[in-house]
Formats: sequence, C-alpha cells, structure tokens
Amino acid sequence: MFHVKPIDPRLLRYARATRLFLAAVVGLGLVGAVLVVAQAMLVAEIVVGSFQEGRSVSALATPLLLLAGVAVARGLVSWLTELAAHRASAAVKSELRGRLLVRAAALGPGWLGGQRAGSLIALATRGVDALDDYFARYLPQLGLAVVVPVAVLARIVTEDWVSAAIIVVTLPLIPLFMILIGWYTQARMDRQWKLLSRLSGHFLDVVAGLPTLKIFDRAKAQAESIRAITSAYRQATMRTLRIAFLSSFALELLATLSVALVAVTIGMRLVHGDLDLSTGLVILILAPEAYLPLRQVGAQYHAAAEGLAAAEEIFDVLEQPVRGGGTGAVPDSVRLELDAVTVRHAGRASPRSTRRR
Repeated sequence: MFHVKPIDPRLLRYARATRLFLAAVVGLGLVGAVLVVAQAMLVAEIVVGSFQEGRSVSALATPLLLLAGVAVARGLVSWLTELAAHRASAAVKSELRGRLLVRAAALGPGWLGGQRAGSLIALATRGVDALDDYFARYLPQLGLAVVVPVAVLARIVTEDWVSAAIIVVTLPLIPLFMILIGWYTQARMDRQWKLLSRLSGHFLDVVAGLPTLKIFDRAKAQAESIRAITSAYRQATMRTLRIAFLSSFALELLATLSVALVAVTIGMRLVHGDLDLSTGLVILILAPEAYLPLRQVGAQYHAAAEGLAAAEEIFDVLEQPVRGGGTGAVPDSVRLELDAVTVRHAGRASPRSTRRR
C-alpha cells in the first residue's frame, strides 16, 4: 500500500536511528522466521506421533518441551521488536523535531512570516508524534514481510513444490493490491493532514486575534469557519477509515482464498495417497504464515499514513535553502542612515516605509 516507496530515504538521512532500527528489525525477523518453521515442524511431529503413530505423552515430551520453548522465544522476539520500535521512535522524533526547529530558525523571519504559526506547531508536535505508529507497527511488519515469506517458501519448496508454486503465484497479488489501493489512499491521507494543519493554523490565528474580532463583531463568523473546517476534517477521516476497512477486507479475502487453494490441493493428494500426513501438516501450518506479514503491512499502513504525510511536510521544511549572509568583518564603529526606504514582503499588499534614522 505504498504511494512511492515503502521507506522514504530522506528518513534514513535525517534520522540516523532509523538505520539501526531497520537492522534490528531484519535480524529479529530472521530469528522469528526460523522459529515459525521450527514451530510448524514440531506441531506436525506431535500431531502425527499422537494420532497416527499412537505415541504417549511421555514419548512426546521432548517435542512438547521444544514447542513450549519456541512459543516463549517467539514472545521474546516480539517483545524485543516492540522495545526497539519504541526506542527508535523516541530517538527519531527527538532528532526530527530538533532539526525542524533549527531549520525554521535558520530560515529566519522572512520565511516564517509566510507560514501559518498553527500549521508549524501542529507539524512539530502532532505531526512528529504521528511517526509512532510508523515505527511501532509499520516498519516491523515491513521487515517481517521481507524475511518471513522467503524463509517459509524455502522450507515448503523442499517438502512440496506444487504448494510452493501456488504460493509463489498468489503471493505477489497481495502487494499488487496494496499498491493499487495505496495510490487511492495516499491522496486521501494527504488531504486529511492538510485539513488538520489548516484547522490548527486557523484556530491559533483566531485565538490570537480574538480581541480584534470581538471589537469588529466578527467572532461568530470565525466560529462558523472553524466549524466548517472541523466538519470537513471529520468527513475526510471517516472516508479514510472506510477505505482502510475495505482494503483490509480485500487483502484478507485474497489471502484466505490463496491459503484455501493450497489446502484443497493438499487435501486431494492426502486422500489419493500422493502426500504423507506430516508433510501436509507442515505445509498447512506454514502457508498462512507466508501471507500473514504482507496482510499486516497492508493493515498497518493506514495507521502510519498520517505520520508519512506529516513527514513529507517536515522534509519539505528541512530541504528549504537557507540564504547565506555576508562574510566580511564587522567594523568596530558603523553609522547607517536610511531615508525614504520602502520594504516589501512577499504576500503582503502594502509596503512598509521607514523613517530616517
């Protein structure tokens, strides 16, 4: 569900903590993939040993203990991923917020005068905070989506090439649908963030100019304006949620049908004796794991979309060129006279005249 890139390279450039976090996510994803394959094999061994071979619980003590250890290890990997996500998110937010404030100060009053103060405040506060979901949910799932399907397919192809071929054909359909839905979703999320920025900036301007508005009896008109912007933001949010639910349903349906196709072929071959029970169980357990990370990426994209839209505006500010000053030495004593000087600012209708001084 990507508009242009799954990871904006500017995020790696402006927030160094992102690089360490991505490396940690890939490493933990590899460990998690190995644990998924081990869990499937242990479950298949326990089921076949119990129901087909008639082994007792004491005879299955070793695989049962190993299965419990694998479950604990998967929980530990999940906890470590979440811990790394929250720490990386805090570091990246702090770094981006600091860079944003430094660049805004370096751009000077001339640039700040053409910006809405409320929009900049919303960008530096809620906009940066919206990256929490991007790091805590989206990026970990993206790492798993890269590692887990490859590991699962590598294990399935050694057991049954037919099932592996079905997964290879159907698996790319999920990212394809994610991209198609993402093209439509991104425009909605950009509009939603712009409406929020407009609402924040307009509300702050109204509060700052409230005494003047009361004097000229324009306060009620501004209240109607804020109400209209709020209503537009609410409607945009509901439309985005509707798209999120529909896209999640589409991805879940596609993944379910793909797994069902694998299950039907395995069942037919089990009935005809072309496949043993142990191999069939391993494939049936691993097949949903191949689709799950990609489904989760699609589901978590909507949670991270607001942060991505805000990050675009942050990068636009960080990439604004700073005008350089003079390089000459400042004299010890200087006298400057201005007479009939007119100052014109971009975006202002009337110039400002300066008295002689």
